[in-house]
Amino acid sequence: MEFQLEQAREILKSTPSTLNALLRDLPEPWLVQNEGPETWSPYDVIGHLIYGEETDWIPRAKIILEHGETRAFEPFDRVAMFENSKKSIAELLDTFAELRAKNLRELQAMNLTSDLLDKRGRHPELGIVTLRQLLSTWVVHDLGHVRQVARVMSKQYRAAVGPWKAYLSILED
Repeated sequence: MEFQLEQAREILKSTPSTLNALLRDLPEPWLVQNEGPETWSPYDVIGHLIYGEETDWIPRAKIILEHGETRAFEPFDRVAMFENSKKSIAELLDTFAELRAKNLRELQAMNLTSDLLDKRGRHPELGIVTLRQLLSTWVVHDLGHVRQVARVMSKQYRAAVGPWKAYLSILED
């Protein structure tokens, strides 16, 4: 599928409400369990998404539009949420929704054309990237974390499902 900005916006718009519906009123054990050492819980994922809203997607889009390839992006701290997200899940979900709405308004205000989407920037590790690739990555990043949350939660019942485990591929990921 070719990148379509309006379709991308729809996914980006739905992520906060999807995660809110899945996580908001759950008891803590569902929110803090992970898959083992150096893996993330649903709580951690929301903190990570917040940090990305603050420091990654729109800031990098602005760098591409304003500086092109002459200025590399700031490196992204994938684990900053462990220090920055010491709140309740409700507060984190609300913060994520507010930041995402703000960022989608900023994205809309950029009035991106096909030519602007092809504008190039410089990633500190990956090298030359386009704005279209950055925005595509934002969508896939969201979907990957929605999948991750569902997978981590599913694995909490890995033993409880008994022989049905053979039919539940999410438990094998």
